[in-house]
Amino acid sequence: MTDSQKEFMKMAIELAQKGMESGLGGPFGCIIVKDGKIIGKGSNSVLKNNDPTAHAEVVAIRDACKNLGHFQLEGCEVYTSCEPCPMCLGAIFWARPSKVFYACTKEDAADAGFDDDFIYEEIKVNPVDRKIPMLNGMREESQKVFEIWKKKEDKKVY
Repeated sequence: MTDSQKEFMKMAIELAQKGMESGLGGPFGCIIVKDGKIIGKGSNSVLKNNDPTAHAEVVAIRDACKNLGHFQLEGCEVYTSCEPCPMCLGAIFWARPSKVFYACTKEDAADAGFDDDFIYEEIKVNPVDRKIPMLNGMREESQKVFEIWKKKEDKKVY
């Protein structure tokens, strides 16, 4: 990491600590940078917002996209205090930044009580056999909406 990249990572770590100490949520922080400037930031706000999706990376992605006026983060770098969980990893891939830097590993998070390994394992299980069963129904009716989408001439693919 370059010196400037280390500074951005230090900021993400500081956000993690401040958010945790303020009672916002767990010890996670994230900074998003484009062309050397911070365009988004967030700390875990699960407790503050009563929102299980308010992880630092998701909060930062929402902030950055709002500030950019765009739904993707092309050309951006993400600096996060910990290796992203499966949900945040998905959000990062949908946002399409150019690079992600992380400090702590998922093993460090598990050691602190944030063990996401069960989610990775559940993804491999047949949906109906998961710990929260997922049941398929009315597929044909819903496929009709996809057919309309496929024919939609003014759609914006993302």
